[in-house]
Amino acid sequence: MQSSVIFPLFYLPPVSYFKDFLAFQNQLLIEIHEHFPKQTYRNRTTILSPNGKLDLIIPVIRGSSSLGHTKLKDVKISYDAQWQRLHWKSYESCYRSSAYFEYYEAEFHKILFKKHEFLIDLNIELFTWLLEKLKKKQPLNFTEEFLPYDSVENDFRRSFSAKKVVELKQKPYFQVFDDRSGFQPNLSIIDLLFNQGPQSLNYI
Repeated sequence: MQSSVIFPLFYLPPVSYFKDFLAFQNQLLIEIHEHFPKQTYRNRTTILSPNGKLDLIIPVIRGSSSLGHTKLKDVKISYDAQWQRLHWKSYESCYRSSAYFEYYEAEFHKILFKKHEFLIDLNIELFTWLLEKLKKKQPLNFTEEFLPYDSVENDFRRSFSAKKVVELKQKPYFQVFDDRSGFQPNLSIIDLLFNQGPQSLNYI
């Protein structure tokens, strides 16, 4: 299946990802055959803590080849450290007082604490759940092979950087710690969901 639009598969993507993703919806493919790029949102997300932005990273296992030469679909999650517990404690401490954390808590906890073998399995289940919460149920279509970068009309695989600060103009919404650090744009979609709940789609 070919497409003129390809998006990467992230762990709890930033808000800007959903703004672009929902503009195309059923016209796109999600990339799973690319070689795993390090230091990206594919295995990390950024939330707001009392001390500012906080990156939460899922540890992954290097295969027989270097991780940079492992296809995304083959990247496994490491459980040598208790990353699920660490992530959950961070979500709790950052969002327990938000307006909608308790509303989504049980379902989110259930998905997060499943022992997914592969990173894409966790990301797909979380992404499907997020679309459902945003009232945007739709089938997800995945690449069947790797298409070279820039070979498609709208290639978003390198559009969202976790390494550098990108200045984005986003209208403010209430954030738990905005009295300390001011409004922080383009955090994880989970920040928007926990703070805005059913109104999240209207914001996007």
